[in-house]
Amino acid sequence: MLPIQTLRDHAADVATALKKRGIDAEAMVEEILELDEKRRSLQAEVDATLAEANRISKEIGVLYKSGKGAEANALKEESGKLKEKSKALGEDLTTAAEALQQALYQLPNAPHPSVPDGQDDSDNEVVKEVGERPDMGKDAQPHWELASQYDLIDFELGVKITGAGFPVYKGKGARLQRALISYFLDYNTAAGYQEVQVPHLVNEASGMGTGQLPDKEGQMYEITADNLYLIPTAEVPVTNMLRDEILERSSFPIKYTGYTPCFRREAGSYGAHVRGLNRLHQFDKVEIVRVEHPANSYAALDQMVAHVEGLLTALGLPYRILRLCGGDLGFTAALTYDFEIWSAGQGRWLEVSSVSNFEAFQANRLKLRYRDEDNKTQLAHTLNGSALALPRVLAGLLENFQEEDGIRIPEVLQPYTGFAKISQE
Repeated sequence: MLPIQTLRDHAADVATALKKRGIDAEAMVEEILELDEKRRSLQAEVDATLAEANRISKEIGVLYKSGKGAEANALKEESGKLKEKSKALGEDLTTAAEALQQALYQLPNAPHPSVPDGQDDSDNEVVKEVGERPDMGKDAQPHWELASQYDLIDFELGVKITGAGFPVYKGKGARLQRALISYFLDYNTAAGYQEVQVPHLVNEASGMGTGQLPDKEGQMYEITADNLYLIPTAEVPVTNMLRDEILERSSFPIKYTGYTPCFRREAGSYGAHVRGLNRLHQFDKVEIVRVEHPANSYAALDQMVAHVEGLLTALGLPYRILRLCGGDLGFTAALTYDFEIWSAGQGRWLEVSSVSNFEAFQANRLKLRYRDEDNKTQLAHTLNGSALALPRVLAGLLENFQEEDGIRIPEVLQPYTGFAKISQE
């Protein structure tokens, strides 16, 4: 959530920035500032009441020692009234603080000035396009047909076991999945990201910390008996490793990478654009997460974008980079770049990565701070990106590298797969 001090100091700027999201936030910001003023006023009254009660308590002790019992008893009655007042004020303060917190939770992050105006994904800005799109003509097959032809993925078996959106990878299809995960992790660790293995279930505090809750409950699988959630991305457990931490300045940059399965209830409509691997309820993804000093977070974002570019270049996939417009920007992000690869079998672009800077938005929820040069605590900046999400990368590999006698495997993956081509057995 946005730091309250940012709203106090820059209310008009925040409201203007949020217009890029299509939100008229002036009333929301005004309400938050009114709640903040009420909370601060109550806090001041609580502090003053407690200070007066403490002063009287000391005076009562002095009076008793001086043998002035009658005066001391009179003050005890006044002290009792102050304690009752303090308790009532404390309850009002708790209510006001909770109301302020809930209002802050409803306000999305303010977009960075470079975020384009726009209402939806059709208004996203194409930053660059790299690589030639293969022209296979009418012979190009979509990945679901290739997966069936070469017995790589069984979608119907997944429906039998669980339901739609839970495919079963088989044989060389499973081996290719494992190869991609291993290659992505090795590539990331070679760039200085520390590999971590994290839980695939998180508690409510973790969901709140990275902004999945209370915004996206409907998209997450919940284990109601234990009040736990299946993770929608490794970003959630990895970033929460640093929840409630105070870092030293020398700790930056902090760089993590991890592989996890991801679970998303998001349904989907019907049609080719969600067929096969295009949209799943369970999928594999390798994530990179960085925690940075605020002065370096946008340089770090550029480095992460270049890092993901390197992965796609090594795989030989044609790709493009988009800067998301305000209307397509995620709730917690200040700036996001999406990566899309060309799907030769479907004739369209497929998203395979989002790389985002959240600035202090997540850190404020997480209470993730660092000590500055004056030994004061400040909020850190958090960033994350997919490096990479597997389903559509796999779809792109099958479709773009299909040949008459099989599917060619990129050279960088061959040490991991143990084969250079997928062909009919």
